[in-house]
Amino acid sequence: MRTTVTLDPDAEQVIRQRMATKGVSFKRALNDAIRDGASGPADYVFRTPTVNAELLMDVTQANALLGELEDQALIKKMQASQ
Repeated sequence: MRTTVTLDPDAEQVIRQRMATKGVSFKRALNDAIRDGASGPADYVFRTPTVNAELLMDVTQANALLGELEDQALIKKMQASQ
């Protein structure tokens, strides 16, 4: 099938890089890119590492600490405006 498409500059750059890397024509690079994208997600699965937050700090006092910090900031602001 023959058709005309308008590529965004970044998409064109992806195709041009594929052409240079694989030594293929524009048509082949474009078709391969479409097939790769349409075939679904890659085998790689991104995983976010997790940690037990209780080991890092005692969260039971978090609100009190935040309140104190907020009070200190407010006092500094009031003193600066006088």
